[in-house]
Amino acid sequence: MSFRPAVGWRARIGILVIDKDTVPEVEFQAMAPAGVTVHAARFASPRQHGSGSYGDDPARTVVESPDIAQGLDYLGRIGLDAITLCFVTGSFFGGLGFDDAFAAAASEKAHGCPVGTAAGAVRAALAATGVRRPFLVAPPWFNDLIATHALAYFQDAGLAPAGLVRYDLGPAWRDREPWQVWDANGQQEVRADELYRQVRTLLPADADGVAVLGNGLLAADAVAPLEADLGVPVVTSNQAALWHCLRVAGVPAVAAGYGRLFDLPMSWEKAAA
Repeated sequence: MSFRPAVGWRARIGILVIDKDTVPEVEFQAMAPAGVTVHAARFASPRQHGSGSYGDDPARTVVESPDIAQGLDYLGRIGLDAITLCFVTGSFFGGLGFDDAFAAAASEKAHGCPVGTAAGAVRAALAATGVRRPFLVAPPWFNDLIATHALAYFQDAGLAPAGLVRYDLGPAWRDREPWQVWDANGQQEVRADELYRQVRTLLPADADGVAVLGNGLLAADAVAPLEADLGVPVVTSNQAALWHCLRVAGVPAVAAGYGRLFDLPMSWEKAAA
């Protein structure tokens, strides 16, 4: 950027958020360092209900879906430093190639602004923190098909997940189908303290880290307590996506109280080589 506005004078980050999800904006802005602002555009899911396919070219299908294409255009016109897609299921169904292909095509629509995906950021964050056997924690609105694709996505990336569990909303929600949980605003019932309790109770002995999947799963406030009490890195979709955006923007990713990921130096790749 050739100028630095009063709003977001340190960095300005754009996020693409699915329809009625309220969590990404809240968590991004809560974790963002001073002088960093977050700007959102919303979209309807480009995947038909019940479908596990985006066709022969998943990245192109997603980037050209009307709301996402328009969101990229609008966000790209306001001088942002980075944009991220808060839609991990797109990456899971699209496979490993989705992240880079989407980023390239999306950047063109965003007038050259760098674009990434939350799932790709989670992979990068796990690599940065040295996690090889993550315990995957999924939202209750992820059905079995999404969970299967999520496991395959991380396995194809060379990781060996120690298991996958869905956050349990409690007895009143257990008889509902995953899509019914989402439609009934189940994401509004997630509690950081309950997430902490469930992860601490269920963490497999061979897990060397935790990966909380889904940008709609409220998790930021549980990261530091879990890391302190379990002794392993904890990565969440929103935390990792913000971390990656800050790196792209050249802002030291310091967000006190949100996990060891933000304590890494900007040059962690060189240090790990």
